[in-house]
Amino acid sequence: MTSRLSSREHYADLLDKYDTWLFDCDGVLWSGDKTIDGAIEVLQLLRHHKKSVLFVTNNATKSRANYKKKFDSLGVEAHVDEIYGSAYASAVYISSVMKLPKDKKVYVIGMGGLEEELREEGISFIGGTDPADNTLASFSLANWTPDPTVGAVLCGLDTAINYTKLSKAFSYILRNEGCAFLVTNEDSTYPTSDGLLPGAGSISAPLRYALGRNPIAIGKPQRTMLDCIKAKHDFDPKRTIMVGDRLNTDIEFGKAGGLATLLVLTGITKESELSGPNASPTVADFVTKSIGDLRALIS
Repeated sequence: MTSRLSSREHYADLLDKYDTWLFDCDGVLWSGDKTIDGAIEVLQLLRHHKKSVLFVTNNATKSRANYKKKFDSLGVEAHVDEIYGSAYASAVYISSVMKLPKDKKVYVIGMGGLEEELREEGISFIGGTDPADNTLASFSLANWTPDPTVGAVLCGLDTAINYTKLSKAFSYILRNEGCAFLVTNEDSTYPTSDGLLPGAGSISAPLRYALGRNPIAIGKPQRTMLDCIKAKHDFDPKRTIMVGDRLNTDIEFGKAGGLATLLVLTGITKESELSGPNASPTVADFVTKSIGDLRALIS
């Protein structure tokens, strides 16, 4: 049962109940290159009340350091150790959970931010932004020498995706014994200031179809992302709330981790999905129109 928030008392109750606040970013704190009205003031309010504020994003195109530049450019206070992206979580998963041997490499479908996080974790990789893979020339197995040391394929959002990258990734998973198939996240779409575009989940879809198997997903709504956060920030799940704009990622992520969930309607999920014949089976604990609504607490 969802509670609709509308009064100062409602928001005061949330402030009292939860000590740790996890925020998705796109669609919650900003849209494209513009902040959501009131978001900065609400974050300042939470910090003033000594709440822990963490940012959890499935965006795998940027490293945490580069993502902080986005926060800075919008005037949103954030520290690198408060930012958890699926690129960072993927690197931690490969190094700490998979424990990929040092003599193995990762084949990357993705962008510079993903490579930066892998490099920071001491993980060797090929592909990604390598000019040899960013070509529109036709691909042929006869003209390619595969690397036998590739032990995993990691697929994230790649705005330069092409047949060469897909073919190499497919071949490594198919041919290299024990090669893991990983995706940073399975978001079907990616929000931009001008509208939606295909997301990381759509980039990996051809591989899933060709291989006839599903990958291991790292980002929201998987528990892997929460375990990564928990390893760095100790918090009580019962006094933690996840704030997001997507039912099938943010809200399911919070629910899977035993967290309270707050849905805002400034991003992907629309009012029409909350009730009626098109209602989503995923239900948030709380709903408010915008994170800026919490400004009601500022006296």
